[in-house]
Amino acid sequence: MCLRLMTSAAALALTAGAASADYSLTILHTNDFHARFEPISAYDSGCSAEDNTAGECFGGSARLVSAIAAARDRTDNSILVDGGDQFQGTLFYTYYKGKLAAEMMNKMGYDGMTVGNHEFDDGPEVLRGFMDALEFPILMSNADVSTEPLLADVLMKSTVIEKGGEKIGMIGLTPEDTDELASPGPNITFSDPSEAVQAEVNKMTAEGVNKIIVLSHSGLNVDRTVAANTTGVDVIVGGHDNSLLSNTIEGAKGPYPVMVGDTAIVQAYAYGKFLGELNVTFDDEGVIKAAVGEPILLDAAVSEDSATKDRITEAAVPLDEIRNRVVAETAEPIVGDRDLCRTMECSMGNLVADAMLARVADQGIQIAIANSGGLRASIDAGEVTMGEVLTVLPFQNTLSTFFVSGQTVIDALENGVSQIEEGAGRFPQVAGVTFTVDASAEPGSRISDVMVDDAPIDPDAQYGLVSNNYVRNGGDGYSMFVDATDAYDFGPDLADVTAEFLAQNGPYQPYTDGRITVK
Repeated sequence: MCLRLMTSAAALALTAGAASADYSLTILHTNDFHARFEPISAYDSGCSAEDNTAGECFGGSARLVSAIAAARDRTDNSILVDGGDQFQGTLFYTYYKGKLAAEMMNKMGYDGMTVGNHEFDDGPEVLRGFMDALEFPILMSNADVSTEPLLADVLMKSTVIEKGGEKIGMIGLTPEDTDELASPGPNITFSDPSEAVQAEVNKMTAEGVNKIIVLSHSGLNVDRTVAANTTGVDVIVGGHDNSLLSNTIEGAKGPYPVMVGDTAIVQAYAYGKFLGELNVTFDDEGVIKAAVGEPILLDAAVSEDSATKDRITEAAVPLDEIRNRVVAETAEPIVGDRDLCRTMECSMGNLVADAMLARVADQGIQIAIANSGGLRASIDAGEVTMGEVLTVLPFQNTLSTFFVSGQTVIDALENGVSQIEEGAGRFPQVAGVTFTVDASAEPGSRISDVMVDDAPIDPDAQYGLVSNNYVRNGGDGYSMFVDATDAYDFGPDLADVTAEFLAQNGPYQPYTDGRITVK
């Protein structure tokens, strides 16, 4: 009897020991912040101080600081990570480049970040300066930077940190087509994300690391693929396509988290509007037993940290004169929502394309093509400030004019709709041309009924086009424009052109007119 009791006690002790081996970790995460240091409106653009006081604004660094602190208070073991694209989006980036982002991320105590494509917008030099200012690792596994002297031996593929007595592996991912999306320069080559991740996982598991997080600026579809094609990945913290994953918010792209096998995938929209909070429990083998959470909406219910708010106000002083200047008026909101503009004709796309074409129509230009990825926000009704225009068009792109054949125009439109199901930024907003898209057809055969000046396009004729210098030089897959005839890439800034067009046509009435038919 005594022996049996001892045996039972020993078994209970072993069971208790096994239970205590579970490891809980809260993963706090952001992605696609895009220099939204100040609060944003419901349209993801600037929000006035008056509206913020009235409780109508979201996000901003001061709220994010408070939300992170509150989330950390709810747990005794957490990390804070970012899914990329801190760069680009407002005058703060135009003026400070990555310096203010590094300052704020250091203040918030991030543990890791992946390189987003926009971190390459100003080439390796600005990225390196950003890296040098960070107090935590920034990662990118699916690229070879060995021949880029500014990044070689500095930009790591992965790293291991320790939290709560356990080792956590982190791996970075950036879009495989970053050479088309940004300006990484000629010395960096990008590769398949699944293969790159698996290679880093293998290294870590060989070292005994069994809790691995991928920081992936690749979009939800790629994240699903990586989860399905790899072993050993526990969590993927995503970014790039601004997916809102939620169990409670209507219109979310999926649950929070999305599970693919044993891998939990999370993402928290963009622009600092949400803070992701995933609570994960691992067993002793590093396998997820539970993964639950929800993105936290940073609305007026989240107080703004006063010191951070004061610092952002101070940083904004050099920008105020530029962005507070009222340049036009719009009768209704101009919709630049990415889910619309990357899949169909939208009123912001029409505005920008019309403005481009109007500016150069007297130069023999007939067609305007604007990549929807260059449209970064909507504009609400009423007065329009230069700051709002720059939030929509933050990239300092210039107008480019050039001449190509009708067949090249068709090829360009095919490229533009080739990734419509992924919501890719190459989707073309146009002026001077109409066309039909069959989204169910195979890429390369989706375009029909292309009309220019109310006549079918002639594949053999020459047409004058206007776009931005990024597209003309092959960005977003528009490689067919690189060898165009009589190309001139040094026209006026696209934001200035759009602001002037708004002013000339005020109060502007946003519209769509059927120039793009999607079936």
